[in-house]
Amino acid sequence: MHNSLMTSAQFPDELPAEDPQAIADALQRPLHDLRISVLDQCNFRCPYCMPEAEFHSDYAFLKRQQRLTYDEIVRVATAACKLGVSKIRLTGGEPLLDKNIAVLVERLAKLPGVDDLALTTNGVLLSAAAEKLAKAGLHRVTVSLDSVDEKVFRAMSGGRGDLAQVFAGIAAAEDAGLGPVKINVVVQKGVNDHTIIDLLRHFRGSGTIVRLIEFMDVGNRNGWRMNQVVPSRELLTKIQQQWPLRPVGRNYPGEVARRYEYVDGAGEIGFISSVTEPFCGDCSRARLSADGMLYTCLFANQGTDLRKSLRNGAVDDELQGILSSIWLQRADRYSELRSPELAEHHVLQKVEMYRMGG
Repeated sequence: MHNSLMTSAQFPDELPAEDPQAIADALQRPLHDLRISVLDQCNFRCPYCMPEAEFHSDYAFLKRQQRLTYDEIVRVATAACKLGVSKIRLTGGEPLLDKNIAVLVERLAKLPGVDDLALTTNGVLLSAAAEKLAKAGLHRVTVSLDSVDEKVFRAMSGGRGDLAQVFAGIAAAEDAGLGPVKINVVVQKGVNDHTIIDLLRHFRGSGTIVRLIEFMDVGNRNGWRMNQVVPSRELLTKIQQQWPLRPVGRNYPGEVARRYEYVDGAGEIGFISSVTEPFCGDCSRARLSADGMLYTCLFANQGTDLRKSLRNGAVDDELQGILSSIWLQRADRYSELRSPELAEHHVLQKVEMYRMGG
């Protein structure tokens, strides 16, 4: 096995010298990425994220006035860019449920310093939105798709969605120039792990990049257990038996996926191994929830209320100072310190993924 999959990332030694305003946290990790959840609603009910039993028709999602406005989102993003952010990703919930999302994309695309603007979606609404998003300035999309087996797909989306619509969305995104499209696959033992080879076969040679994600203990509602995790090293071995792979380097510092390419030139796949091979040491991500909470870890149990500051009249310099203070004090290392026993019994009451975005 190649060491690039097996070895945790090292902490960066220093900030990029070319950005005098860039900041680093307590562990010398720069602020580089901002994930923005535009709303907490979704048209899927994936059991590992928003199980139908809890997120039913009477569930109280955020009301419009509780969510950040586009103006407020842009103000936070502007402040973050001044502190070193160059990558912005729009998430949800399902961001394409916001019918005006292209307006926000256009505004974010114009911010100085943003060189990568992406969006994560389940793909069902993507075919109708792809061209408009591309024209607005979106660079690329990631589609969450856990299986190309119709029965498994239906089960893992909570009985929602149509696989043909997802495929149409992926094709539309590629046609609009939003590629290469990346496919995020959450792998659960006994749920969809037996369909992974078929999924890879479907996308081999298409230019689409598949990323296999270990089932993570995000939030408190997905019933996570360690015995449901399929370690990336096991998947790699299984795939190697089908198609020879070779490791390739990172696209950028802090990239979470360990990248491999098919030896026969049929494309690239990646492994995201937060459970068995934590990469906290390179984490450069902050997450802004739809209601204006800023989180500095995917597994956070608390955040900072920026909506309150925004609506109490904080000026731009003050907002930038708040962000800077939050990041400078950051010392999150949840995945490196994770105890399976604690995680399985949910001793740590973490914020749900649908609330903060993935």
